[in-house]
Amino acid sequence: MRLIELQRYVPSRFLPSASRLLPPAFCFLLSAFCLLPSTYGSTWSRQSSGTMAWLHAVYFLNQQHGWVAGSGGTLLETEDGGNTWKKALTLTRDRLNDIYFADERIGWIIAERDELKLKTNDEARSYLLKTEDGGLTWRQLFLTGPDSNVRLGRAVFADAERGWAFGETGVVFATIDGGAHWTRQASPTKHLLLGGAFVDNVHGWLAGAGATILQTSNGGMTWQTGFVRDGSGARFNAISFVGDRLGWTVGAAGRIFATTDGGHIWFAQRSPLNVDLLDVKFIDASDGWAGGDQGQLLHTIDGGAHWMVESSGTSHALQRLFFTDRNHGWVVGFGGTILNYGQSGAPRLK
Repeated sequence: MRLIELQRYVPSRFLPSASRLLPPAFCFLLSAFCLLPSTYGSTWSRQSSGTMAWLHAVYFLNQQHGWVAGSGGTLLETEDGGNTWKKALTLTRDRLNDIYFADERIGWIIAERDELKLKTNDEARSYLLKTEDGGLTWRQLFLTGPDSNVRLGRAVFADAERGWAFGETGVVFATIDGGAHWTRQASPTKHLLLGGAFVDNVHGWLAGAGATILQTSNGGMTWQTGFVRDGSGARFNAISFVGDRLGWTVGAAGRIFATTDGGHIWFAQRSPLNVDLLDVKFIDASDGWAGGDQGQLLHTIDGGAHWMVESSGTSHALQRLFFTDRNHGWVVGFGGTILNYGQSGAPRLK
């Protein structure tokens, strides 16, 4: 594989001396070996969830210990990489939209109440659940103040103390003290915010409807709007960053956009699909995945210059992706779907 990469990325003037070191037949065999089917590397396989709930979120602390959350208050935990999943108690039947664990003890869930059960328009439509004992018990927290009754779809955390929750009408709430207090941040949009990513305490991005992408370099004290070339009307469902410069966002009709300047300018990448993409995750600057409706999965190994359709083995919508490294990942979605990405033979070639 390294020989192929050299031929692709290294100027030709550097190759003759190296190529003379290997006979042509050996080069051919090496190239053939590097192009063996994915059967000998990592593949996606179905895991038994024991539920038919729509799973909206997944988070793993390491390759073994992870959590999945979804509709009807569904919360599942695994301690063996997903070979077995057990139901956890959350004391709610509300929809669970997002989940995050800072460590083995401290975790957060974003919950959304059933609209039919609300008695007035002033009641909170969303709330947070926090655990400090590894999920044995959860404490319900309601936000207060202006716009505290809007729906919150997602939350992103930089660590156990700093986090951001966001959703309808461009609302963004932030905490710097582990959720003891949440403060409404000024947002330059009224569009629904659907995806977010923070790489540290200060650098973060949010994405949503109306081709909205927001960027902050000071932890959300101020937000700037990114410029999306040819992105008129796009609905972005998720966003992923590697460092504070390289980012990707995906959305409706299979659209994919990328940035190389920290989110100021975004340009379209060619997508082989036209179904809605619901999530995107990049493990490093080259290796990334996107998932969406109809069980569709996309994979790139060159930063999105080329996206390839990968087999998922399901036609259910795939809602959320999570990777601990390039050889260990999970995707969850409709109908209790949990797929695991892992080794199925020889180690995956890099």
